[in-house]
Amino acid sequence: MPKLTQPEVDTALQTLSGWSQTGEEIQKQFQFADFKQAMEFVNRVADAAEAADHHPDIDIRYNKVKIALSTHSEGGITQKDIDLARQIEG
Repeated sequence: MPKLTQPEVDTALQTLSGWSQTGEEIQKQFQFADFKQAMEFVNRVADAAEAADHHPDIDIRYNKVKIALSTHSEGGITQKDIDLARQIEG
């Protein structure tokens, strides 16, 4: 899957509330009431990632979870990253 152009990334991010680009990835931080809710969210993301065969970088800090998406094999952001971000939002 080819790397998206910067205008394509910019357009996609306009439809993904709270997501931003940092370098060659898109990311968002989520906050929950407690650690247990954060982990339940991470498990839902893991299920979606496995189904898509596309795995995000996940950083868990108590009740905060940062998700970062990039297609390493393409060296940047692809439609796979945008699609998984949309699934995570759903």
